[in-house]
Amino acid sequence: MKRLLTGTIAAIVVTCATALSAAPLKLQPANPQPSGLKPGLAVRYAYPVDVKNLVEASSALKIGAERGQPLAGLDYRDTNEGEKTLTSKRAEHVVAGINGYVHFAKPGIHNIDFLTNDGLRATIGGQVVGRFDGRQACDTTIMSEVEVPSAGWYKVDILYFQRLGTACLHMRMGPDGKRPRWMPNKAFGH
Repeated sequence: MKRLLTGTIAAIVVTCATALSAAPLKLQPANPQPSGLKPGLAVRYAYPVDVKNLVEASSALKIGAERGQPLAGLDYRDTNEGEKTLTSKRAEHVVAGINGYVHFAKPGIHNIDFLTNDGLRATIGGQVVGRFDGRQACDTTIMSEVEVPSAGWYKVDILYFQRLGTACLHMRMGPDGKRPRWMPNKAFGH
C-alpha cells in the first residue's frame, strides 16, 4: 500500500511539473492571410430545448442552426435576466458557433483568457485557448499562454452555449508579464 501511495504521489508531482513547465501553445497564422474581411465574427445559432455541456451544444448546431447577425467582436457584457444572448433571438437555451479571424498586431508570447457564462471551447490558430464545460456565472476560463509567431490574422472557431439566467462572452489578451486587456472589436473579421 505504501509503495502504491508513493508511486501515485510521484506521478502527480511529475504531471504537475510537466504542466507548469509546458511551452506556450504555438498559434498558426492563417495561410493565406485573408483580405477584404468584414468587421466582427460570423455566428450560427441553435435553440435546443436544453443544453448542459459542450457535447450537447455541438450536437444542437449539427441538428439545425441558422445564421445570426454577426458579432461585433468578443466583448459582450453580462446581461440582465431576460435580455437576449449575444445577437440571438433568445435569452436562454442558446448555442452559438462563432468563426472568423482575430488580428494580432505583435508577435511574441501572450496570455489569453475568456469570461463566459456558460460553456465555451475557443480555438485560435489551431489551438484550444479557452475551455469551460458546464454552467457558471460570468467568470474566467483558465489563462492560456500562447506564442504568436508573426503579426497577422489567425483563424477563430468558438463553440459557446448559454443555458439559464444571464449571459456574457469576453476575450482578453496581454503580452507575457502584463495584465490582459479586452480585445477591441476592430481586432476581429470574417
